Amino acid sequence: MPTPDRSPAPATLSTPGGAAPGGSQSRRPPSALKAVDTDTTAGIIFGIGAYGLWGLMPLYFFVLQPAGAVEIVANRVLWSLLFCALLITVTRSWRVLGAAFRNRRLIVPLIIAAVLIAVNWLTYVYGVTTGQAVEASLGYFINPLVSVLLGVVVLKERLRPLQWAAVGIGFIAVGVLTVSYGKPPWIALTLALSFGLYGFVKKRVGPRADAITSLTVETIVLAPVAAAAMTVLALTGAATLVAHGAGHFWLLAASGIITAVPLLFFGASARRLPMTTIGLLQYFAPVLQFIVALAVFHEPMTTDRWIGFGVVWLALLVLTMDMLLTTRKNSVNRKLARAAA
Repeated sequence: MPTPDRSPAPATLSTPGGAAPGGSQSRRPPSALKAVDTDTTAGIIFGIGAYGLWGLMPLYFFVLQPAGAVEIVANRVLWSLLFCALLITVTRSWRVLGAAFRNRRLIVPLIIAAVLIAVNWLTYVYGVTTGQAVEASLGYFINPLVSVLLGVVVLKERLRPLQWAAVGIGFIAVGVLTVSYGKPPWIALTLALSFGLYGFVKKRVGPRADAITSLTVETIVLAPVAAAAMTVLALTGAATLVAHGAGHFWLLAASGIITAVPLLFFGASARRLPMTTIGLLQYFAPVLQFIVALAVFHEPMTTDRWIGFGVVWLALLVLTMDMLLTTRKNSVNRKLARAAA
């Protein structure tokens, strides 16, 4: 998830060279403008595709029942590894993967990322398969607030007033929801913290590993644990992979593709769009998850829970306003700097 306080402004249509002779700004030719528009459109389509698939993921986990969270995640890891191996073979990227394993500065963060994403996957699947999809969606609603907090705690960043306001409102929301649930919303908090830390670690890795290499390394790290889990489930008679017909088997086998495709879409979107736009698109997934939980799973929403979610959405609105205002201010400052150069 992108961190709003570090989001760059959208790319302008002026050339990097700044002002043209005579003080007027140089302009891109129509063909360049058309290419920019096409790239932006493609980026938005890929972004909606990624977050849309993530938002509809609860439906997929729901149809995998009676498989439990551990079996679903174990299958997700193993089939994702197989799919990634196929992609790496097709793209002839085995040398890149080997170089990643030899790079200690890269492999250690990716191992940490693997552990974090495993915790995230297990918690999310558990929430969906036990009738707590609403709370699971809450985790991704509050994730941007966690990202801002990580900037303060880990990177020692200074928050702007609106960011402090959003974080404060977020704490109030958690308090309201704690009273509503009768306990802290641990599923939401675990999801937000694990994915926030995962995003932080992946951001530190940066461009040193592409999406497929990262996912492959993470699944290789998790594969022995996943294989052990599947073995235990099979020996105890709790595995459902081959016990509920061909349809159930292929649905579980499809988890590799279903895991990798949104990630590829996200990578394609992130390369084409400014982080500000990505930051706005990220709300698409929890909104869809929330709608699915209410409209398809018919999970209950009491008045106090509506109030709690409303406070969360208010915090996100404040955070989004800060992000847009900061982006606009930075864009104006860059234009003034180019004009003065």
